[in-house]
Amino acid sequence: MQTVWQRDNVIALTQIFEHSLRHWTGRTLLPGVVPPAKLAKAVFHAPFVLVAHGTEADPVLQYGNRTALALWEMSWEELTQTPSRLTAEAPNREERARLLAAVTAKGFIDDYSGIRISKSGQRFRILQATVWNLLSSDGNLCGQAAKFDHWEML
Repeated sequence: MQTVWQRDNVIALTQIFEHSLRHWTGRTLLPGVVPPAKLAKAVFHAPFVLVAHGTEADPVLQYGNRTALALWEMSWEELTQTPSRLTAEAPNREERARLLAAVTAKGFIDDYSGIRISKSGQRFRILQATVWNLLSSDGNLCGQAAKFDHWEML
């Protein structure tokens, strides 16, 4: 049985994360040039959080690395069936929607902070997140990703 990061679609997604982040910010997920499968493994096991959703009308999470799965207290299967709006409490969803609209318009934002909620109801504040648009190989918008390595439990 393949682990999550060994799946072809996850390796391809990781490449989209990397190329899109570099396009918008000039930065990379990890230092140096890393072959696709090794990048997918390293990002999945990284100490930072990386999550992404697609472009559906009510976007569903399509990726969460091991740190994200632990923080949101979900399995891969649970996370990748969760509408991303449900990662924020109802009162914080309007603020989250404004954030995503700003990212859509500008391509990315740095230094985002906001409150999120795990499956068990544990609240936490994201600090200094980068949120960026994901671009397919032909340059079309195919989702949005967020990366952060600072959070505090509330």
